Amino acid sequence: MANIMQLDPSASPLDYYGWELRRLREAHGLKQQQLGDIIFCSASLIGQVECAKKIPTREFSERLDAALGTDGLFSRLVGLVLRSQLPAWFQPYAQMEAIATYISTFQTQLVYGLLQTEEYARAVLATGMPDDLEGLLAARMERQRILTRERPPLAWAVLDEAVLHRPIGGREVMRRQLAHLLTFADHRWMRIQVLPFEAGEHASLAGSFTALRFDDDPDIVYTEDIISGHMTANPDTVREAALRYSHVQATALSVEDSAALIARVMEERYGDPS
Repeated sequence: MANIMQLDPSASPLDYYGWELRRLREAHGLKQQQLGDIIFCSASLIGQVECAKKIPTREFSERLDAALGTDGLFSRLVGLVLRSQLPAWFQPYAQMEAIATYISTFQTQLVYGLLQTEEYARAVLATGMPDDLEGLLAARMERQRILTRERPPLAWAVLDEAVLHRPIGGREVMRRQLAHLLTFADHRWMRIQVLPFEAGEHASLAGSFTALRFDDDPDIVYTEDIISGHMTANPDTVREAALRYSHVQATALSVEDSAALIARVMEERYGDPS
């Protein structure tokens, strides 16, 4: 195992996190096992994080801050660490998503990332056969923290009904995922609508897209293809996306009727088969 002091703390957020952890642990005169005992983890885990071999979790970071009296240092750093685990092509979007004041998205295949349960997200991410599934999963869950901020963005998601019927992860995973969607039925900042099959042809048959709005910056439209994502602030594209989203939203079921449909699919398709 590489010595942590050989790490370049400027190489990446993960390297900096590990470097700071060892520096502060040693400043407190603690061995890895002693710190592990304090924060209820193994010395091996401490060593792996210090050597940038393991991605720290938010809970781990909060325990470090409490044990080492670091005034939230590791809780702040872990957000950067987790974001750095996202694919390089996705990181610019995640940075913009984190500062957006309004998010509107139309999804044809999957539940929107900010609304995915951990087990649903795991099943989705595993299809890409990533080298570090756990890192990607932790990063996706970290993205969702924007919805729990004191002032979260206003967000509106329209899901094609196909999203509800595609059994990602199996019956139980889907049941819990749809139940999670229902928890947003009375949410102040997030609204969910479903575009039903009976709508037929609609304004976004070409696929999914997301629009971000900001207080002081131009609107952005984000789309993905099979290997990467694309952002643009081109006014014509933004205007066309807004028009298409308005049509899709108008064609979708109301928020209340959408919740009723989600609940019905949850029971009829993913309920107890007995």
